[in-house]
Amino acid sequence: MTQPLIEDLPSSHVTVVLQRVDEAEVDEMWSFVGKKQEPRWLWHAIDHRTGQVLAYVFGRRQDEVFMKLKALLEPFGITRDSTDYWGAYERHLDPDVYSPGKRNPQQIERKHLTLRTRLKRLVRKTICFSKSIEMHDIVIGLFINRYEFGLPV
Repeated sequence: MTQPLIEDLPSSHVTVVLQRVDEAEVDEMWSFVGKKQEPRWLWHAIDHRTGQVLAYVFGRRQDEVFMKLKALLEPFGITRDSTDYWGAYERHLDPDVYSPGKRNPQQIERKHLTLRTRLKRLVRKTICFSKSIEMHDIVIGLFINRYEFGLPV
C-alpha cells in the first residue's frame, strides 16, 4: 500500500536508522472485521528497553503471519524474545532466544491497552468496527505510525 509513496520520495527525504535490539516483546492482539466470526490479528514487537514499536503485521493467528513479523525483525539482531506461551513462538523461535512468560511482556500488554483505549474498533464490545480488511489495517496502521513514530498521516 505504501510502496508507491516510498518510490516517489527523493532519497534526500528518506532516512533509515537501524539499531541493535537486545530484547524484544512480541505479542498478538485480537480484533474483528465485520463480525466477530471474522477475526483479524495485529502482531507486533517492541523493544523491551525503550518500548518503541519495532515492527507490526496484520493477519490471522497463524504461523505464516508470525513468520512475516519474524522476517521484519531479522535486521535488529534480537538476542532474546519475550512472549506468551502461544505455540507459534515455540515452533519458530530459537529455544536459546525464546523466553515465554507473563512477567516480561508487560510493556506490550500496556501498548494493547493504549490501542484499545484510543481505537474503538479494537474494543471487544463495541458498535465501532471495520467493514473491510483494508480499512481495518489502514486505520490501525495510520494510528501506530502517528502515535509511535510521530509520522504525519
